[in-house]
Amino acid sequence: MDKHWKRVIGVLCCGVMSTAAFTAYADTYDNVTMIEGAATAGYEKENAVDAADSTEETTAPKVINRTEEGIAAQEEKEEQKLAQEAEEVKMVQENTSLRQQVVDYALSFVGGPYRYGGNDPRTGVDCSGFTRFVLTNAAGIPMSRSSGSQAMQGVAVSADQMQPGDLLFYSGGGRINHVAMYIGAGKIVHASTYETGIKISDWNYRVPVRIVNVLG
Repeated sequence: MDKHWKRVIGVLCCGVMSTAAFTAYADTYDNVTMIEGAATAGYEKENAVDAADSTEETTAPKVINRTEEGIAAQEEKEEQKLAQEAEEVKMVQENTSLRQQVVDYALSFVGGPYRYGGNDPRTGVDCSGFTRFVLTNAAGIPMSRSSGSQAMQGVAVSADQMQPGDLLFYSGGGRINHVAMYIGAGKIVHASTYETGIKISDWNYRVPVRIVNVLG
C-alpha cells in the first residue's frame, strides 16, 4: 500500500474515534443533567411540603386556649357550687337559731298557770293558746286558735324527722284535743292541766297522732 492510502485510512480512523468520544461525552452530560434536574425537582417538592406544614401550624387552633377556657369554666362551676353550699349552711344555721330561739322562749314560761281559753302564759293559758302565743311572738308565725286547726298548718313529719319547735298533736274521744311543742332530747313543753300548769314531759307520754313542722 502506498503512502497516500495509508494517510487516508489514518484520517478516517481518527474521525471515527473522535466521534465516539464526543458521543460518549454527550451521553454523560445528558445523564448528569437529568440527575441534577431530578434532584432540583425533589428539593422544590420538599420545600413545598415544608411550606404546607408551616401553613397548617400557623392556621391550626391553639389547643392551650381551649384548655384555659375549660379550666376557667370548671373553676367558675366549683365557685358556684361552694357559694350554694355556703348559702345552704347559712340557711340551716339560721333555721337552727330560730328554732332554738322559739324553744328558749317557750321554756321561759315553764311553771306558768293553766287556764282554759287563756291566751297569755303569764296570766294563764291553755295548750293551743300557749303554742299560738309562743310562735307568734318568738317567730312571727300566725297560728289558729284551736289545736285541731293548728294541726292543719305547716308540713306533717314523722317522729324521727321532728326538730325542736315542731308541734305534736294528741287525740281523745276521736279528735285532736291537745298540742305540745317539741324541745329536743325526747321532751316537749306544753300547758297541761290546772294542777301542773306549763310543764315539760316526754314527747310520747301519749302517742301523738300528728307531728307538724311550722318553722320550715
